[in-house]
Amino acid sequence: MKHKIIIAGLIISGLFNSCQQFEDDYLDAPAESTLDASLIFSTAGLASGAIDGIKVPFAETNSYRGRFLPYYGLNTDVEWYNTSQTAGDKADLCVYDAKPTNTEMNTTNNAYSMMFSGIERANICIKGIRQYGNPLPGTEMGQLLGEALTLRAIYYADLVKSWGDVPARFEPISTATLYLPKSSRDVIYKQLIADLGEASTLVAWPNQTAYTSTVEHVNKAFVKAFRARLALAASGFQQYPDGVRRSTDPELSVGNMYALALRESREVIQSGSARLESTFEGLWRKYNEENTTAGGESLWELPFADGRGRMLFTFAVKHTAASDQFQANGANRGGVAGPLPFVFYDYDQVDTRRDVTCVPYKYGAAVNNIAKQEIGTLDTWYFGKYRYEWMKRYVTSTNDDGVNKMYMRYAEVLLIAAETANELEGPGAAAPYLKEVRRRSFPSAAQAVKVDAYVSALTSKDAMFNALVEENKFEFTGEMERKQALIRWNLLKVKLDQAKQKMTNLSARTGEYATVPTTLYYKLKADNVSLDIYGLNRGESTNPGATYSAAVWTWTGTAADAKINSLYKAGVNPDNRQFWPIWQVFIDGSNGQLTNDYGY
Repeated sequence: MKHKIIIAGLIISGLFNSCQQFEDDYLDAPAESTLDASLIFSTAGLASGAIDGIKVPFAETNSYRGRFLPYYGLNTDVEWYNTSQTAGDKADLCVYDAKPTNTEMNTTNNAYSMMFSGIERANICIKGIRQYGNPLPGTEMGQLLGEALTLRAIYYADLVKSWGDVPARFEPISTATLYLPKSSRDVIYKQLIADLGEASTLVAWPNQTAYTSTVEHVNKAFVKAFRARLALAASGFQQYPDGVRRSTDPELSVGNMYALALRESREVIQSGSARLESTFEGLWRKYNEENTTAGGESLWELPFADGRGRMLFTFAVKHTAASDQFQANGANRGGVAGPLPFVFYDYDQVDTRRDVTCVPYKYGAAVNNIAKQEIGTLDTWYFGKYRYEWMKRYVTSTNDDGVNKMYMRYAEVLLIAAETANELEGPGAAAPYLKEVRRRSFPSAAQAVKVDAYVSALTSKDAMFNALVEENKFEFTGEMERKQALIRWNLLKVKLDQAKQKMTNLSARTGEYATVPTTLYYKLKADNVSLDIYGLNRGESTNPGATYSAAVWTWTGTAADAKINSLYKAGVNPDNRQFWPIWQVFIDGSNGQLTNDYGY
């Protein structure tokens, strides 16, 4: 499927150049491209190739693949760029100090440009299918129109969360619209919410058709869930040119948007078309195995061909060797970002998400192509959700791994339902959804206390909300969704400052981290590759015996202070830097239409 998507997109991509001519008002006679469009968008097989072409910009070199996904969403109160303290343009993207001239981003083929390229491709497909395809619900053309509308919404949602106000383009480019100023994101959000409402009437549920049997195609569960996510973002706090606030547009009020999000999330839940995987580890093993079968927890994945994409390349548990028994992806792959050092200790000790999410080791040098696990350092953890060792395919490319980006999963639907039900109906209405998430997270013997009693004690709206903020943290660390959530809750700087204090306390072993051991003990297991580690849990301070080696597990001094303080740049208020600036190359090429806000 992955090869098919990209190859079909490349074959059909010529359409997007010829179809530009279709918009030319100066042509007196029918252009050849007009005939091409009428054929392509009236034939389901050809139109499907055009829809796949919308996805091509995801994988371009400086687009999602190598620039957007590796950097957006860092740094939060749970995740950070592991070398945030090292000055430079890469770190600046994460520490809330990006400049318009950032050398990682200030190129004409950057993600900002590629997102608009995807939008233009979607606009051409949407117009063509509406004009020639008779896209009715339950038909192939209806499914394809729904997918085109949804893919356009994905590009636009990521533009808005990264740059704030951007030009609104919902028709193919013409000579009159070549240069556009920025539009209010409120206008864009309302269009996306309406588009997704239409798309949800056109696309099939997961596995309802052969087309929706894979999460690399859009399905109704994803469309509804994504619409719910956007409703929360649109009504949430965010930085406008005049300050951090909620939208003043009555259509985007909390009452309206939360009601929409609750309705959409409940419809997904009641449909039974998606579900939590039975275990948290099983979810992430399935992901790394590249199982894209629909109907499970993954709702939609940004598809990469085997030779494109850098999810493991960037975020996996670090592999030092250029090749070992698990990968041949090049030296020092993975480990670019990771959980903040205290996150492991904030999890309940029996929460099964903890050891999947937070990994304290890396793979060392390979001997005879075999690498062994090695203890890392307290200030550098890795995301265990991404693991070459869980793949079924052996990656041989030295630049890309080809693993998809899981864009949204069913656990988020449950937590959206909980948050909106709590706001509109009270904590009792939210409780069943929170319980379902936690039930998967704790072993059966602990559920009476950790699930039932814990949730039952949340009797006020504030208590439930605060619990949901924490539950999102434990569920989604390493998925880079936290930043937008903190922004819409108006908690970005508050939680970043709390995180800096937590790291300070962990370094000093005071407060909530006073009982974290200062020595780890480790030995190799029988497989002679994996580590048996003692001393990670609170209270594990007794030397387990001579068969174990000891490692200092401390983090102090000026180096610790520098790294803690690098969570965001000194002198910067993250609430005033919620977005990246529009890069200078696009400002310069906008014919005077684009400018930066927020003091850039």
